[in-house]
Amino acid sequence: MKILIATPLYPPEIGGPATYAKFLEENLPKKDFDITVLPFSEVRWLPHVIRHAVYFFKVLRRGRNADIIYALDPLGVGVPAGLAAKLLGKRFFLRIAGDRAWETAVQKFGVTDSLDDFSCYSFSLDKYSSTIRRLKSGQVFGARLAEKIIVPSEYLKKIVSNWGIPKEKIRVIYNAFDPVFLDEEKNNFRQELSLKGTVLLSAGRLVPWKGFEALIRMMPRLLNEIPDAVLYIAGDGPEKNRLLELSYELRQRGKVVLLGALPKETLARYIKAADIFLLNTFYEGFSHQLLEVMSLGTPLVTTTAGGNPELAEDGKDALLVQYNNKEALFRATLRILHEEGLANSLSFRAREKVWQFSKERAVADFIKECKS
Repeated sequence: MKILIATPLYPPEIGGPATYAKFLEENLPKKDFDITVLPFSEVRWLPHVIRHAVYFFKVLRRGRNADIIYALDPLGVGVPAGLAAKLLGKRFFLRIAGDRAWETAVQKFGVTDSLDDFSCYSFSLDKYSSTIRRLKSGQVFGARLAEKIIVPSEYLKKIVSNWGIPKEKIRVIYNAFDPVFLDEEKNNFRQELSLKGTVLLSAGRLVPWKGFEALIRMMPRLLNEIPDAVLYIAGDGPEKNRLLELSYELRQRGKVVLLGALPKETLARYIKAADIFLLNTFYEGFSHQLLEVMSLGTPLVTTTAGGNPELAEDGKDALLVQYNNKEALFRATLRILHEEGLANSLSFRAREKVWQFSKERAVADFIKECKS
């Protein structure tokens, strides 16, 4: 079977579509699939409208011999790839791993609606700006072109169905995850990274929905209970300066440390060295970050938002709280730091849980959809 993959990102570019495209390219040929990848980088240098038209013609040319055209984004590559697939009479699959319209609305237009609420509003309503309405309508148009839509969680299946897409054509295939193992002892990494005291760690893109502000605001109270605690935040993004200013305003210099973006291997060492990992997120479709933490055996506190409950069960694999609930975050953090038995139990079960998200399962589930 021949598949043409239309992807907005491709290595050495960084991002979910790049990782996923490479995963399919490396693993599907082992199952007798012929894979061709068409990255959007081939046309990105062109003016905005022209680049999408040129990409459409590239899909037309390269998709003639394909059995399936598979787009990894509903907008930039999804619409031109879907239209080309229709013209060629090819099967068109679409992967949706997030809501770009909502992310843009939150980051650039100050929208505070949850993704659940945002996804239910019609793009024809005047509640949002014309830019956001165009993005919403574009996503829906791309989704309607697809024979099948692949999403990485039941939560995102609900979101896409809120767009008015029939549930029966939305398939959940969990992302593949290779467990991360570091054989050295925790204290070795603490020495290597010059970490002392009680180490709290969070990581992610510094955007509003990752909830780093609440973690920083929690620190003065936590320091009354755990005087040697230090909160490290790994990542970069538009919220960096604001978070730095907040830590200075709260007189947390030295107690809140922004590490910036870290290489994957370095971040894994920080996770292994930490006493607890905190992810106070408003939205996650399928969090590889959580699975990495779980595989490394670091006790985890995160939220009930998005697809998180599909990865970690409260009280079994992690402690789950409501987003931005500072009291619940504070109590859950203290429980893990004070109850060694709880921390060990969560870590042990979490390491077992990550094996459910194997590469073999992801490949088998995708092949099943291709052949049905």
